[in-house]
Amino acid sequence: MKKALITGVTGQDGSYLAELLLAKGYQVTGMVRRASTENFERIEHLRTKIKIAQADLLDQLSLIDLIEEAQPDEIYNLAAQSFVPTSWIQPALTGEFTALGVTKMLEAIRLMNRKIKFYQASSSEMFGKVLEIPQTEKTPFYPRSPYGVAKVYGHFITVNYRESYDMFAVSGILFNHESPRRGLEFVTRKITDAVARIKLGLAKELRLGNLDAKRDWGFAGDYVEAMWLMLQQKEPQDFVIATGETHSVREFAQIAFDHVGLNWKKYVKVDKKFFRPAEVDQLVGSPNKAKRILGWKPRVNFEGLVRMMVDADLARLQNGKGIR
Repeated sequence: MKKALITGVTGQDGSYLAELLLAKGYQVTGMVRRASTENFERIEHLRTKIKIAQADLLDQLSLIDLIEEAQPDEIYNLAAQSFVPTSWIQPALTGEFTALGVTKMLEAIRLMNRKIKFYQASSSEMFGKVLEIPQTEKTPFYPRSPYGVAKVYGHFITVNYRESYDMFAVSGILFNHESPRRGLEFVTRKITDAVARIKLGLAKELRLGNLDAKRDWGFAGDYVEAMWLMLQQKEPQDFVIATGETHSVREFAQIAFDHVGLNWKKYVKVDKKFFRPAEVDQLVGSPNKAKRILGWKPRVNFEGLVRMMVDADLARLQNGKGIR
């Protein structure tokens, strides 16, 4: 039985990845930080099937102890301060978790067992002010937020450990990937939650920032499969994981409102406070390398993703679970 360690297991990607690995017969350990209020909502249905262990990306010794205890064959580093707007408010904290935390995990692997395969969650936000369209594994990075800058560090320190210590360490440059498990602070889930509330008479409007911002949106459940595939290869390589399509925030909102029979223009208000200090205007990735080498391709299309999220929020609110 293979063993896997997932940091950030309580997040969107961590929960889908844990499901995938369990289905493949893995023994899964999920790393969580000690907190006064713990949120296991996304993995509640998995609590009896995975082991939860406490450690902290900023505490080197706790990572070493965790690796010694879990004895993983694979480590998936999904933990980070991952909300871009927060990275301007807490840039140093974002750098510590999202950048230096990667180094501390890699160093723990180097010290304990260099045969462990390591996956680093890189991000399309590293491309930022894009220098070519679409973005590929060879496109130069030009991050436009403290989060993007921190992710570039995490990406290159992974490359550095791979080349310096002959470790199987790879990065998946994942473009935006969403699901009903996405946090309410993210624009996609903010839209689908608001659409469900407006449809049910629980809200009257939706305030958004830049409607013209374009992203390459896919389904998180598809993207975690790519993470796993990367660690099953003979040679460690980095991959862009994306749909190759780009859509605007406006399109997302329109499809979401259309799905419940409402005209989005009647409810959406543009609010300048939601604009970024430095905007990333168009991110669209080329999944060609992943398709060619990993045999991976997205299964859920853009409209299907939007409708899936709206339906899940409607069901949640109708069942009286209106908090998250």
